[in-house]
Amino acid sequence: MLSDKVMAIIRDGSVIIRVKRTGMFQQMTFKIKRVDAGRDKFVELFCDRLIDMSELERVANDTGLPVEAQNGRAFPEGLGAKDFLNL
Repeated sequence: MLSDKVMAIIRDGSVIIRVKRTGMFQQMTFKIKRVDAGRDKFVELFCDRLIDMSELERVANDTGLPVEAQNGRAFPEGLGAKDFLNL
């Protein structure tokens, strides 16, 4: 069961998150994106900038949603795409 925080982010369609990028903190807007996974789709937060993988993993764990940037995708610890299908 997903938390109220996760459902609020999905409902709003975006969230502003403070991330460390190129050695300094920046406020970045992450938008909800629906990604094809076979016949279904899963939701994730998407930002079209380069963000370190360790920072993507932190954001995924903090928000409870998968996160994708230009350089990769991270899932919350212990979860995968199947946990976010059809939201």
